[in-house]
Amino acid sequence: MKEKLENIMRLAEEQIKKIQSLKELEDLRVGFLGKKGELTAILKGMGSLPDGERPAIGKLANDARVFIENKLNETKTYLSDQIKQKQFENEKIDVTIPGKIRRMGSKHPMTIVIDDIKNIFIGMGYEIADGPDVETDYYNFEALNISEGHPAKDEQATFYVEGGFVLRTQTSSVQIRTMEKMRPPIRIIAPGRTYRSDYIDATHSPIFHQVEGLVVDKDITLGDLQGALAVFAKELLGSETRVRFRPHHFAFTEPSAEMDITCFVCGGTGCRVCKESGWIELLGCGMVHPRVLERLGIDPNEFSGFAFGMGIERVAMARFDIPDIRLLFENDVRFLKQFRGA
Repeated sequence: MKEKLENIMRLAEEQIKKIQSLKELEDLRVGFLGKKGELTAILKGMGSLPDGERPAIGKLANDARVFIENKLNETKTYLSDQIKQKQFENEKIDVTIPGKIRRMGSKHPMTIVIDDIKNIFIGMGYEIADGPDVETDYYNFEALNISEGHPAKDEQATFYVEGGFVLRTQTSSVQIRTMEKMRPPIRIIAPGRTYRSDYIDATHSPIFHQVEGLVVDKDITLGDLQGALAVFAKELLGSETRVRFRPHHFAFTEPSAEMDITCFVCGGTGCRVCKESGWIELLGCGMVHPRVLERLGIDPNEFSGFAFGMGIERVAMARFDIPDIRLLFENDVRFLKQFRGA
């Protein structure tokens, strides 16, 4: 038994010297000290030894285990240091090499405009409302007083989705959802993405963004609407901006109007952009139609309200003198970097 233990220590030392990897070292440890290892097998046979020999053999067996474990640990430390050294050599950094300059990004002009519009209306006491891009016919049309057969429901203008749904053509649907959940007084704006089947050119896109506004309360008048939008235009586009309102028709407002602003290129003197008129259409607006209020359980004899909606791309183009809407969707870094700090 003593001879076997001495042979195992000698054999373990010889094999450990040949080890080249941590995996080989672990396999060797299991081979000698594991449950089925050579040293373990000897220890299991100690029960057959005479009582007088057991203490001496037990001490030798323990010495053998300690010897092998020490050799294994020494080799593991050596191999680990070698691995780290190679890793350091492969991953070393030359601190004298100039670093790469990471240029700071900036907000997209659309984000700038949306944030500014939000801040202006929040400052006027409005809240932000949101709703789904995929809508039902009821929220997108019917509840807004757009009946069956209305031109706006034509497939040429609306993207229809399987199951009777549509991609919302306006964020006015959020107004309906808000009036379902809230009782007057209501004062909200609803910015979001909208969709219409349209040709792509310098001023049109099938995907665009809108901000819809809604105020419902007692004694709301057309003068309140005009005043709020005049303040908004001056805050967003500059104090020299003038506005005018022209009669128009929208199914969900009565009376309805379109609001023009003085041309952002010529300042109102007349140019090619404004077709020599000095004015550019910015948004549609009007007093909420009594039928819309009635449908939602709001008494039109007690409450009145106004609504407005604008294309954010058009506002961005007006504010930053952008001549083509397609520039807002192409993500050309040469174009976008102009708005750093805007």
